[in-house]
Amino acid sequence: MTDPQPWVASTYRGLADLLATSAIDIWDAPSLCEKWLVRHVVAHVTMPVRLTPVQFAAEMAAARGDFTVLSDTVATRDAELPRTDLLDQLRSPSLHAWQPPGGGAAGALSHAVIHSLDVTLALGRPEVAPADAVSTVLGNLGDANGTIFGVDLTGVRLEATDTDWRRGSGQLVRADSGSLVALLSGRTLPDGRSLPRG
Repeated sequence: MTDPQPWVASTYRGLADLLATSAIDIWDAPSLCEKWLVRHVVAHVTMPVRLTPVQFAAEMAAARGDFTVLSDTVATRDAELPRTDLLDQLRSPSLHAWQPPGGGAAGALSHAVIHSLDVTLALGRPEVAPADAVSTVLGNLGDANGTIFGVDLTGVRLEATDTDWRRGSGQLVRADSGSLVALLSGRTLPDGRSLPRG
């Protein structure tokens, strides 16, 4: 994989531009993240800009070591921040350079691409992540055979409609690359399609 940082930066800037040029009520639209509105997704992905390592450790302690609890708590609280602040944080170079602990560059790219798709797919808008970034994340998720998000690919064949990417054998699931990324990330698409959980 080439250096993904430019892709990460482009994805977050594209998401900021989409939100900045859309009607205000888009922030309160449902995303593909269960129970989260668009504003919650933005608050979640920009968390590294706001929390120092010490603050993150304090949040984790308050959540008793449960990152899901931490994520929900911070997303719910910080989603109420001014939209201009959240947009500035999406455009922040510190966010573009951030890498999740243990996840490295690939983890940073996956985080940016998957959560951007949580917004754009839910809204029926074009992807903001570069096509090569989406393809790279799709390849990584496919190589992991569903294990990252607990998706069961037994008896499932995935085929991209916009590239020659395909994996598995069995019941055919065809969709564009972004939608396949969302499915492999355990999301339910707007048309109701999802993959079984392991």
